[in-house]
Amino acid sequence: MSEFRIHHDVNELLSLLRVHGGEGAEVYIELLQKNRTPYVTTNVSAHSAKVKIAEFSRTPEDFLKKYDELKSKNTRHLDSLVYLLSKLTEDKETLHYLQQNAKERAELAANTATSSSTNFSIPSSTSKMSLQELEELRKQLGSVTASSSAQQPLELTRKILRDKQNKKNSGQPIPVFPSWVYERPALIGDFLIGTSLGTDTTVPIGTLPLASQESMIVEDLLYVLIGVDGRYITAQALVGRQNRAFALDPNLDLSIKELVTRILPVAASYSAVTRFIEEKSSFEYGQVNHALAAAMRTLIKEYMILITQLEHLQRQGLLSLQKLWFYIQPTMRTLEILASLATSVDKGECMGGSTLSLLHDKTFNYTGDSQAQELCLYLTKAASVPYFEILEKWIYRGIINDPYSEFMVEEHELQKEKIQEDYNDKYWDQRYTVVQQQIPSFLQKMADKILSTGKYLNVVRECGRDVTCPVAKEVIYTLKERAYVEQIEKAYNYASKVLLDFLMEEKELVAHLSRSIKHYFLMDQGDFFVHFMDLTEEELKKPVDDIITTRLEALLELALRMSTANTDPFKDDLKIDLMPHDLITQLLRVLAIETKQEKAIISAEPTELTLSGLEAFSFDYIVKWPLSLIINRKALTRYQMLFRHMFYCKHVERQLCNVWISNKTAKQFSLHSAKWFAGAFTLRQRMLNFVQNIQYYMMFEVMEPTWHILEKNLKLASNIDDVLSHHTSFLDNCLKDCMLTNPELLKIFSKLMSVCVMFTNCMQRFTQSMKLDREMERLTLEHGTMLGPPTEEERAEEAAKKKLTNKLLAEHADSLHLTSGFEATINKFDSNFSTHLLDLLDKLSVYSTNDCEHSMLNIIYRLDFNGFYTERLEHMSAERSQKAPPLLPRL
Repeated sequence: MSEFRIHHDVNELLSLLRVHGGEGAEVYIELLQKNRTPYVTTNVSAHSAKVKIAEFSRTPEDFLKKYDELKSKNTRHLDSLVYLLSKLTEDKETLHYLQQNAKERAELAANTATSSSTNFSIPSSTSKMSLQELEELRKQLGSVTASSSAQQPLELTRKILRDKQNKKNSGQPIPVFPSWVYERPALIGDFLIGTSLGTDTTVPIGTLPLASQESMIVEDLLYVLIGVDGRYITAQALVGRQNRAFALDPNLDLSIKELVTRILPVAASYSAVTRFIEEKSSFEYGQVNHALAAAMRTLIKEYMILITQLEHLQRQGLLSLQKLWFYIQPTMRTLEILASLATSVDKGECMGGSTLSLLHDKTFNYTGDSQAQELCLYLTKAASVPYFEILEKWIYRGIINDPYSEFMVEEHELQKEKIQEDYNDKYWDQRYTVVQQQIPSFLQKMADKILSTGKYLNVVRECGRDVTCPVAKEVIYTLKERAYVEQIEKAYNYASKVLLDFLMEEKELVAHLSRSIKHYFLMDQGDFFVHFMDLTEEELKKPVDDIITTRLEALLELALRMSTANTDPFKDDLKIDLMPHDLITQLLRVLAIETKQEKAIISAEPTELTLSGLEAFSFDYIVKWPLSLIINRKALTRYQMLFRHMFYCKHVERQLCNVWISNKTAKQFSLHSAKWFAGAFTLRQRMLNFVQNIQYYMMFEVMEPTWHILEKNLKLASNIDDVLSHHTSFLDNCLKDCMLTNPELLKIFSKLMSVCVMFTNCMQRFTQSMKLDREMERLTLEHGTMLGPPTEEERAEEAAKKKLTNKLLAEHADSLHLTSGFEATINKFDSNFSTHLLDLLDKLSVYSTNDCEHSMLNIIYRLDFNGFYTERLEHMSAERSQKAPPLLPRL
């Protein structure tokens, strides 16, 4: 059980118990994790735990009664729960913690019962019933109850099972017995209540001599032993699922009565087994119960042969009551075991795997009794045949043929195409799932491998390839589990190898990942992105609603053909995707942040936010089955988030470089206010240094090493689940180390990028207002070639014009500076950038220390390579330590 599952279960348990206050769930989670055992609770430890709880309980009889009731229903993990409860009785603190709220729960239950109670009153009647009418009504109600108490629940159970199975197999409903099978009770072979052996008047047995009494009783017993009422021994009506009881003539001799009461349990067991066989032979109860009933019917036939032989002796006058008792004793044990199994299956409402679990446990428990164990082994082998047939089809061919929902693996109708379209589609996890109650106890350890084996073969089979397992052998039940464990292991190894080779070699999974996914989504192909961003720069500046997608697709195609990506055989699978929200909103949706501001962002409609093409732009990738198992929509979404993050960083870097180009042009003029212009240059360089170092960190210190680990793990992977796990781990590590899974770091980084973009826009507007490019172009025009090279006089005149123009432009720049408060704007940008950068470095330092995220230290070393920010960071750390509350000593 995973740590998250333990957290969930403990919190849910505390909620159900309505426990408030105390030390919280963490204490009990830690207690459970420390007491986990790798072995299954044994019968000895379960018995000692049961005794301990009974001694601790105020009502031990009620506890033992409830335990026996649950045990008879074959409740899973009952002994493990009892063992846990016994451990809790030893922990006084936990007991006190639970008892604190016991009174509150009792009062709440009492109030609920009081509020929901209804007062019933017997309606007044103008006429009173006579005693005779009352007795007649009582008899009628009793007969109706006796006749319908057993039939009605069975009919209802069959209907529920039939509806459930027909819903699952909508195309092929299960067959149904004709109604007359259930309407004719004489066909069942069990006692018919209210009928007698004959119509002649029965002679009072007390008036007969002992020899005659014995003869008459032996004849009656032979009838009763095959489910027919005798003259002096009659079966009583069943009440619910109780064992059959019999009524003896009160005038029977006591010595004979004593011996008869010893034989009658055989008849009761026969009645229970016969009812079980007839009931479980209905289609609704599944093939395992059918096979078990058929095996029991075979044993009942042998029992009927014995009764026939005894009847032959009785007709010859050679069968006394003592002889009957002697001959019936070996059969008594067999029928007792059969009746016990039938009752347990009935009470537990077992089908399929749960029936096999019960039979296996019974077989294992009879280890000291060889005959009883042999009998149970015979029944378990017979009942397991249809289950193992389903198992063989699953692990050898990847096919489930389970019309009665008995198998441990359940199939759900899901479309594999959605795995590439729907982010929340869990085809691989939900198409086939394990049904816990249908796992036979002897296959519990192999359940995951059985599920995976069939899933692997099913994927290959759905791709149109024939699957024939070369190691296929018949699976036969045995107490030596190693026999079929080895067969399942061989089938699993074959299936995992077939699917892995199919994906790696025929479908070229690694080539798709390394040639396409890495090149395009992780920006591994540098020249392609230079061409692409040059071509699409103007188009992506437009609002997303004004962008023509087909134009972007054409520009993408052109960039692919002009770069080294032209050699990629999968380049046609790359597509353009304009997202309805920006990266921050997408990440917050995934991370499910719960602050008010972020809730507003998440709940905002896409139309409410005006996005540019750059903010909405992302790549998409067409993945076909079965590669979509690995590169599914969830994985592609993670790749898109990484791409959008780096693409935006690359865009900011280009904008800062454009500012640098403009600044290089402006630096040749002798501006009087060079101080504030130099401050802008310095800030631009700091921003460029920040963006470039962040990109270097993400690409070369996060993605590249993690990618090499992924490639190494893919080579060592032995099955597709390992591939899925390694690929998911790669993406999770990249997202985490790129600060995309931490809301605080994400918000700070977003603010830094926004400051950089606003700064570049401001500088571009300032540069354009000076019209440097146009003026310089006009002033640097060469002299016309038609008249030859310029003369000395013309050169002097041109130099004077340039000097005058530079002076005018410098005065213009100074006037812009004075009128627009440019210096204050630059200082504000500098202040905001420094504040956010220090905040980012501080948070990175905290997370790298507290959460052991040592890779994030590399960002600090890169951005603060010369210790420029160290003093400020140390000052912030000192302030934080002073504000922190003192640590309390742990008890």
